[in-house]
Amino acid sequence: MKIRIAGTVNDSIVDGEGIRFVVFVQGCIHHCKGCHNPQTHSFDGGVETDTDELLKTILNNPLLDGVTFSGGEPFCQPAPLYELGRRVKEHGLNIVCYSGFTFEQLLEKSKTEGDVADLLSIIDVLIDGPFILEKRNLLLKFRGSENQRIIDLPKSLADGRAVVLD
Repeated sequence: MKIRIAGTVNDSIVDGEGIRFVVFVQGCIHHCKGCHNPQTHSFDGGVETDTDELLKTILNNPLLDGVTFSGGEPFCQPAPLYELGRRVKEHGLNIVCYSGFTFEQLLEKSKTEGDVADLLSIIDVLIDGPFILEKRNLLLKFRGSENQRIIDLPKSLADGRAVVLD
């Protein structure tokens, strides 16, 4: 399946627990002031690739604990990320996903957008909410601003409310 990405990082330790392969998707509707990745905003930028090719690259790294979907906004391309994430999980890797949407917004979207529901179903940890420059805090683990939460997504989906991890 085709996906438009801004790039990848093969061995990240700052985008979730453990050693991670990071997919930076291209395209974002949030345009947060002070965004760390403004080059990912345009839906016309980046390169088009295939989820099969990304999976091959991921599986060539035996040191990985998981894969992180970042951006851009991953939920602007939920179908290819679900396809990639589903196959990644079959190989025992976990999924972390960053989103400028809140958990509550995504839960609402999932009621009418099946691709959003599918993607939510395979994510282990969601880091949600827009980056807010006025709430920027460089001491936060895996987040840029204090409004963003690190959420246990399977528990949150089961409970119907955000279950925040410490």
